[in-house]
Amino acid sequence: MKPVKLDGKDFFPSKIICIGRNYVDHIRELGNEIPEEPVIFIKPNSAISAEIHSGKPGEIHFEGELSMMIRGGKLAAIGFGLDLTKRGLQSSLKAGGLPWERSKAFDGAAVFSDFVTFGGTVNDLRIELFINDRLVQQGGCELMMYKPDEILAEIKTFLSLEDGDLIMTGTPAGVGPVHAGDRFNGKVFEKDELVVESSWVVQ
Repeated sequence: MKPVKLDGKDFFPSKIICIGRNYVDHIRELGNEIPEEPVIFIKPNSAISAEIHSGKPGEIHFEGELSMMIRGGKLAAIGFGLDLTKRGLQSSLKAGGLPWERSKAFDGAAVFSDFVTFGGTVNDLRIELFINDRLVQQGGCELMMYKPDEILAEIKTFLSLEDGDLIMTGTPAGVGPVHAGDRFNGKVFEKDELVVESSWVVQ
């Protein structure tokens, strides 16, 4: 099992629950339809990585996301996550009405900052993603179609959650390809206060 860090200690998520199509601008940039209910898919623990890899053959796209850890059935900690996607493969799978796992659940497809315990106002959270010092993605709960508490309630209608499980809440507009040598810097803010950040150099 692969770990993530919470307040400096290792936790081992049994799964990562991901929300797709949660920001209208991102839905439009990919030409998708707006869903009538949350789009939910899962990445396995084996997808977790501390590094970003550019992916050869095939192009990998980044999707920066506000991410949350579950403890005691509640949203207890926050971090920055990258949902890495084999976009061309995903498009062909979607066109055939097939599942996304080959494009979303591969080894290294989920990269996270450290997580920190959070007791503030969840709906005040937002993210920023910089690549090579250029802001490429920003957005927060105010732009989400489904807020974190709604997401958690929906997940609980059909899925058991274990302590340490992670939720990725969807990505705002601005996704794009990953290139070797790119410098990524992801930040989570509560309003204007920086809560957690992490940096990576693409391998």
